[in-house]
Amino acid sequence: MESWHGNRLSARQAGRVETWLPGVRLVSDLSWDLIDTAVLKVESGRRKYIVKAGGPANHHIAREISAHQSWVQVLSCQNRAPKLIHADRSANVLVSEYLEGCLVEGTEAEYAAETYVQAGALLRAFHHQAVRSDPDYEAAATAKALAWLGAPHSIEDSAAEEARAILATYEPRPVDVVPSHGDWQPRNWLIDGNDVRVIDFGRFEFRPTASDFWRLAVQQWRTAPQLEPAFFAGYGSDPRESELWRVMQLREAVSTAAWAYKIGDHEFERQGHQMLYEALHRF
Repeated sequence: MESWHGNRLSARQAGRVETWLPGVRLVSDLSWDLIDTAVLKVESGRRKYIVKAGGPANHHIAREISAHQSWVQVLSCQNRAPKLIHADRSANVLVSEYLEGCLVEGTEAEYAAETYVQAGALLRAFHHQAVRSDPDYEAAATAKALAWLGAPHSIEDSAAEEARAILATYEPRPVDVVPSHGDWQPRNWLIDGNDVRVIDFGRFEFRPTASDFWRLAVQQWRTAPQLEPAFFAGYGSDPRESELWRVMQLREAVSTAAWAYKIGDHEFERQGHQMLYEALHRF
């Protein structure tokens, strides 16, 4: 017999949610089936919530809990991000409030300049809460990209060798890092009336500021270049430094292509290959 959560949660996770939200019932399953994160819209009493849970190897839930317990409040206090209601790290499950609004991706708002002015201002508020110098970030990020090149992938041999050669000779240096979202793009923005809101902090980490720009740079800013200055009008300035930005784009292209191959997301994999071609061309 299927459970109230559609068998998306473990018995322990379901028990925690049932304790937190008496009489909980599923409204809709919003999970992205390419990864093992369950995302469920539920009701308890007259209130709606989002339940997120993952398996033992899933690191996204812990990252999201960390983000909510430290840095998301600057947005959630303005009703621009969800508030954390309950969390259990050991069970890898959390409950956050449900925010009204529809996803920006696929709507007229995806290519409206005002959306990007607001998105830039929200990201500035999130980034500017803290900054610290990290002497190890660049070396670790480069090693991770090289590891992806050593794992199974469908990148052409010549492109893989060129990327490997560039990354192997790159000399990392200390960089300033800030609280970063990790996937700042219309897929994780809501529009409610005139307000842009932000969801999904499962890739939260301290990173260089520019790391939150690259999804937009290879997607919406390319299709509609006028959105880039609109975004930075909200953000306040463009902090990208040319060499670091080039290397960052190369690493992200490699990881996108290899990760998408690993999970079988062919469309995202094609995007990764295109990103890699363009990133190599910049060198």
